[in-house]
Amino acid sequence: MSGKVAVAAITKHGVQLGRKLAEALPNGDLYYMEKFKQGDEEERGIRFFTGSVRKILPELFRRYDGLVLFISLGAVVRMIAPILKDKKTDPAVVVVDDRAEHVISVLSGHLGGANELTRQVAAALEARPVITTASDVQQTIPVDLFGHSFGWEIESFERATPVSAAVVNEEPVALIQESGETGWWTYEKPLPSHIRVYRSTKEANTASFHAALVVTHRLLSAEEEQAFLSNGVLYRPKVIVLGIGCNRGTSLEEIESVVMESLQECGFSHKSVRNIATIDLKKDEPGLLALCDRYGWPLTVYSPDELNRVKLKNPSETVYKYTGAYGVSEPAALLSAGARDWLLEKKKSGNVTISIAMVDHANQREGVR
Repeated sequence: MSGKVAVAAITKHGVQLGRKLAEALPNGDLYYMEKFKQGDEEERGIRFFTGSVRKILPELFRRYDGLVLFISLGAVVRMIAPILKDKKTDPAVVVVDDRAEHVISVLSGHLGGANELTRQVAAALEARPVITTASDVQQTIPVDLFGHSFGWEIESFERATPVSAAVVNEEPVALIQESGETGWWTYEKPLPSHIRVYRSTKEANTASFHAALVVTHRLLSAEEEQAFLSNGVLYRPKVIVLGIGCNRGTSLEEIESVVMESLQECGFSHKSVRNIATIDLKKDEPGLLALCDRYGWPLTVYSPDELNRVKLKNPSETVYKYTGAYGVSEPAALLSAGARDWLLEKKKSGNVTISIAMVDHANQREGVR
C-alpha cells in the first residue's frame, strides 16, 4: 500500500509486534500507550496516546489511508462502527492478533486497499493473511478494482454490486474492451469460462450475458447504454492524448472550451484523457497549467528538434518562424501517444490548436511504437 498507514497496539505483545512492523512499513506511523515506553520512541518517531484507543480512531480515520490494529476483531468492529462513512472514502482497516498468527482484512478490502495491506503486513510478520472478498478468494475479476493499477476510472458505481455478484456467481459476463491496457489478467490460470471477451460493442451485440464490463474511451449511444449498462459497469482507460498549441496568454476558459468541444465532436470521454502534450516553450503557459491542474492531467513537453522528427502532412512555416517547429499539436500528440496516426489531425479554433491521438496498447504490446 502506497498511502500513509497508522499502526496501533494496546498490549505488551502487540507493541513489540507493532515495533517490528513499523520497521517494515516505510509509510507507517506507530501508536501505543506511554506505559509501554522503551526510551527510543522520539528517535523512531513513535507516538503515544492515553486512555482508550477509541478516542484517537476518528483522527486516524481522517489522517491515514490504512490502519493496522493489534486489537481483537470484535473490539475493532464495535469501535469503528460509529465512524464509518462510505466504502469509497473509509480507510483500509486490518486487524492482527496478539501472537501475529493471523492478519485479517476488515474494512475497505478493495477500494481502500485493505486486502493489499493485509498481504503486506502478513509477509512482514510471517503470518497468515485472512481475506474474505469473494473475487480474491475465487481469483477472478474484482469489479470495483478492475483496471485500477492502470489508472482506469469507473464512470459509475451504481451497478458495481450486482455486476460483482454475476462475476463471482459464475453467471455469463461480457467483457467488452475497445481500448486500454490488455495485461489485466494476472492469475496463473485461464480466464473463467463464464467471462467472454469482446473487442467492441458491435461484436458483443448479439451475445447473451447477465452483466457487462465495458472498457472504452468512447461516449456510448443511448442504445449501447441500454444494452450494456443496464447491468454493467463502464470503465474509462487513460488512452487519449491531447496535443495542444496556443497563443501566449490564452485563457483557461478558451482552452478548456476547445478541448471539450473537440472531444465531444469526436465522441470521446474527457475521463479517458491521459495527458496533454505540447512544445517546451509552453511549459509555463498559465492557461495550459490551469487546465492540467483542474483535471489532473500531466503536461508533457517536447523540444522543437523532437517535434520536427515527426513527418507532417501540412508543415507550417509560420509556426516554424515563431517556435522552431513545423507543427506543435500534431507531432506532440503522436510522440506522446506513441501512435502512428491521429484521431483528430488538427483543429484550429481561436487562439488554440488541438490534435488528438490514442495510445494503442494492443499494438504496442506487439512491439509497435
